[in-house]
Amino acid sequence: MKILITGAKGMLAKAVINKLKDENQLICTDSQELDITDKNMVMEYVEKEKPEYIINCAAYTAVDKAEEEEELAEKVNSEGPKNLAIAAGKYNCILVHISTDYVFNGDLDINKTYKENDKTMPVTVYGKTKKQGEDNIIQNSSKYYILRTAWLYGEGNNFVRTMLKLSKEKEELNVVNDQHGSPTYTEDLASIIKQIIDKKIPYGIYHTTNIGYTTWFDFTKKIFELSNISCKVNPVTSEEFVRPAKRPKNSKLSKDKILEEGITIPDWEDGLKRYLIAENVIS
Repeated sequence: MKILITGAKGMLAKAVINKLKDENQLICTDSQELDITDKNMVMEYVEKEKPEYIINCAAYTAVDKAEEEEELAEKVNSEGPKNLAIAAGKYNCILVHISTDYVFNGDLDINKTYKENDKTMPVTVYGKTKKQGEDNIIQNSSKYYILRTAWLYGEGNNFVRTMLKLSKEKEELNVVNDQHGSPTYTEDLASIIKQIIDKKIPYGIYHTTNIGYTTWFDFTKKIFELSNISCKVNPVTSEEFVRPAKRPKNSKLSKDKILEEGITIPDWEDGLKRYLIAENVIS
């Protein structure tokens, strides 16, 4: 199967490439090889390569910086997916697009989880541009999978690696304890994407994070526990960490819809253990 992957140098794309490379013909592109914000380039590239699937891993993900660079974030997160959707529609490709929990406002009661058809009310530039990207895909293509994920980590710089580094530099750390979500290992999201392609589940929007929920505070404690690190972790509130872009208190995405399609998703703690083993932090 011929699959075009955008944003190939990114953390998720690397995991997707690794997961799909053995059984498929992959066309891996970065922004220089395929600028998804350039409609003509996208149309010509897709016409030439004729992939069966396009997996869009390209995104503007600097949540705070987006507040200052709205135009750039909109080009990459909104116009880019639109161009891919138009090309996918014209040349009969299936588009797999990665979205985010930030399309919601994050204020849902903490005892509840967001479902795919819940009202989206993004409150940050990043969230608004990602929502625009979703809308542009829906309006311009009929064969698509929009996969909302959150708290992603994997090869390269990420939260887990940062906490491990800080634990060597400080005796104690302050970590927010009022933001809830599912830490999601890129290898597991890549596996979900592979299963979606293999099973050919119905098109639409799906929530795709690891199973289970925690806080950044408890996530950090679990990282240190598994890694046998004694660094003290102090719980603090979001208000003590003021950032340019508001962080959602509730990033809990319900996986009921995708689980009903027979997709296997590991627990977040299992994913963390495998990541730490892959990084040679534990054996």
